[in-house]
Amino acid sequence: MFDAINNALLGYWTADEIAINVNIFLNIAGALLLGLMVGYERSYRGRAAGMRTYGLVCMASCALTVITATPNHWYAGHLPAVINAVDPGRIIQGITTGVGFLGAGVIMRDGLNISGLTTAASIWTVAAIGVLVGVGFYSAAILLAVLSTFFMMWGAKIESFLPSRHAVAVNLHFKKDADLSEKDLSKLIHSQGYEVAKGSFSITQRGGESEWRFVAVSMGKRKGASLAKLGESLTRAPGVQDFQIAHARN
Repeated sequence: MFDAINNALLGYWTADEIAINVNIFLNIAGALLLGLMVGYERSYRGRAAGMRTYGLVCMASCALTVITATPNHWYAGHLPAVINAVDPGRIIQGITTGVGFLGAGVIMRDGLNISGLTTAASIWTVAAIGVLVGVGFYSAAILLAVLSTFFMMWGAKIESFLPSRHAVAVNLHFKKDADLSEKDLSKLIHSQGYEVAKGSFSITQRGGESEWRFVAVSMGKRKGASLAKLGESLTRAPGVQDFQIAHARN
């Protein structure tokens, strides 16, 4: 009995098993480095998901993918009749689904302002990097990691050179019996270099007081007034009790 147990344990330390474990270790280590590289940008910008999250996602995605290549060596080859083939596509599908839930957890909405979309997309990208490492596409994985890091760090600067229209989320709280129409509001917003985005307008009524929410989009890259000036114009609007404005970012 002891000889059988001893032989079973020694099966995990054969030359083939050691070589496979070393190969898996190198793949996981490489995926970890690539994940840390992409995650550094998020840590540098103070996001909730940083290097540790990205490194773990990339490393785990690689580990789950790379083991599908050697099913005959699972359990030191003691169950070859039971485990003789594994579909990598199902593993990748499971990774994609699981990382999707993780990405959804970092997306936050505050009124009309949505944040975390870039972080969620980059977490999904880093999982793809881990899968590429796991299936042996090392050059593609390195290229995807470099491109992701470059675009996340300098994408905003590239956007700054292109024509753009920034958006502002506006929340107005009116006094009772306030006399301000949507047309008057549109004129006021237009005078500050903005226009109300179509389909973004909503009105809430509570105890005779109304609350208007909408997104104002600048009419040009440098035409929209600053938040301070826009706020000053809103304070002069008839019936406005208080307001809240913020850049609508993602």
